[in-house]
Amino acid sequence: QVQVVESGGGLVQPGGSLRLSCAASGSIFRISAMGWYRQAPGKQRELVAGISSTGNTNYTDSVKGRFTISRDNAKNTVYLQMNSLKTDDTAVYYCNVGVLNPKTWRSFGYWGQGTQVTVSS
Repeated sequence: QVQVVESGGGLVQPGGSLRLSCAASGSIFRISAMGWYRQAPGKQRELVAGISSTGNTNYTDSVKGRFTISRDNAKNTVYLQMNSLKTDDTAVYYCNVGVLNPKTWRSFGYWGQGTQVTVSS
């Protein structure tokens, strides 16, 4: 089994910063892609940022230039540095970790429980 745990959410004023962390543990052969998603009340879950096993990154347009995704392969951890936060960034943020199955060479995505980010004055 694989466990995924997010941390770092909280309440911040507009213009502020937060850093989210997501650590995967358990029966892990190799981690492939990792990503951060968010879901605001009444909205669908959306991809915020992703990072491949080789470090290539992608971002949704609304966070480009403000958010940075990074990963530490030695720690099976992915981070999301969020700067210049806006009220529209308020959501529950979820981490998804792709774990490679050595028998099938396919990845299965494991979700964390989510961490609340609230941007408000």
